[in-house]
Amino acid sequence: MRTVLVTGLGGAGRTTVAAATALEAARGGQRVLLLSTDRDDTLGAVLGAPTCAVPAEVAPGLWAARTDSGTHFRTELLALQERAGSLLDLLGSKRLADEELTELPGSEQFALLHALRARGGPGSPGDSHDLLVVDMPALPETLAVLALPEQLRRYLRRLLPAERQAARALRPMLAQLAGVPMPAQWLYETAARWDVELAAVQALIEDAGTTVRLVAEPGPAAADALRTARTGIALFGAGVDTVVANRVLPQDSPDTWLATLGAQQQKCLAQWHDEWSPAAPLREVRHLGRDPRGLDDLTLLGEGLGPTAPVPAGALWEVEDRLADDNVLIWNLPLPGAVKDELSLVRRGDELVLTAGRFRRIVALPSALRRCAVSGAGLTGGVLRLRFTPDPQLWPRTQ
Repeated sequence: MRTVLVTGLGGAGRTTVAAATALEAARGGQRVLLLSTDRDDTLGAVLGAPTCAVPAEVAPGLWAARTDSGTHFRTELLALQERAGSLLDLLGSKRLADEELTELPGSEQFALLHALRARGGPGSPGDSHDLLVVDMPALPETLAVLALPEQLRRYLRRLLPAERQAARALRPMLAQLAGVPMPAQWLYETAARWDVELAAVQALIEDAGTTVRLVAEPGPAAADALRTARTGIALFGAGVDTVVANRVLPQDSPDTWLATLGAQQQKCLAQWHDEWSPAAPLREVRHLGRDPRGLDDLTLLGEGLGPTAPVPAGALWEVEDRLADDNVLIWNLPLPGAVKDELSLVRRGDELVLTAGRFRRIVALPSALRRCAVSGAGLTGGVLRLRFTPDPQLWPRTQ
């Protein structure tokens, strides 16, 4: 199943583009699930039919739903409270009731991760669809969501290492010696369950069939934001399939004011063509002169918005073997739009801390590179090439 994550600058019309993309694919014969993350039912307003947490068919071949972060937060917290019951009783805690729980900031991101797992993972209801289109949050929040699964898994591994579970038979004795209760088994079981869920979402984000669709109104501010976002999206293992220039004005307007705005848009569009093509085609969506409402308007806007072939950035995260010629291994990391002066590399054991502008990712080194030392790096054509030289003390010797 293909997955298209639609995001963009705030107010650029990403919900409309997501709906038009999904409708165009459904009209082409695909079974499409359209998922919204907005707390308010903006997707229902665009479709002309209300949406809820349960997918409902809104057009032939098109089902729509939206996440419910409040319900998800209460359900998860109550479940965690139940599993930790014995520990909470030991501490003298007073249980929280469903009706007194209020959603905390940041819960929307976790609800979105859960929805992606539930609707897009193997064995999920989304398996009955050919395409999952997700109306993501605005661009900064989407970039944070793309990074979140890997970050949380790393924290879990550091705070609750799986190998500690092997010592559970010693916990009663250790508890007597220390005078304090040792971590309960449920804590490790919960961490393991979370790791499985997060791994599934991370696999979905980095899958070859998952791409990001960027939506923006042509203009100088949007051009700078998209250029920065391009690097972040690649850093977190996703690829951009299309850049959608939304609300494009006519070029031949007799109105001087509109003609001036149209000329500014055309200048920006020319720059986007040069920067993004052919890796991510540019699609122009004309301004209807009104807020799009209903399937008829979406049909007018959707021409040419059907999903393109996947172009995942992660495909180039590969190690090139040049040991025979140069005694080095080269790790190719695609970072389109990256600026050399804003790049930073720090190796920490078997991990690499990679910073590109305001984005940072900590990635595990491939097994072959863990026995090597970093001997150089270079940024060429939007690809960061890291050179690794084998460590004679760690590298297997050949006879």
